[in-house]
Amino acid sequence: MSDSVQQRLRKIEGQVKGIERMLDEGRSCEDILTQIMAVRSALDGVASQLVVTHCQECLTTLPSEEASDSVGRTVRSLLKLS
Repeated sequence: MSDSVQQRLRKIEGQVKGIERMLDEGRSCEDILTQIMAVRSALDGVASQLVVTHCQECLTTLPSEEASDSVGRTVRSLLKLS
């Protein structure tokens, strides 16, 4: 996994811990939901980055038939996320 993905995941982890603190502090539902949406958006960004990296690696390192199969599986997985 690339360093940038790991950095993004650590940031997301911090955001989730922040949401836990907000709950403990009794913050408003609106504020908490706003932070949850930010975490979801950040996770979507990580997923997109992983898909792009994976597809680039498949297309440059695998034989064309294997690359096509792998990219297809990855796209189907991405569609499940949406």
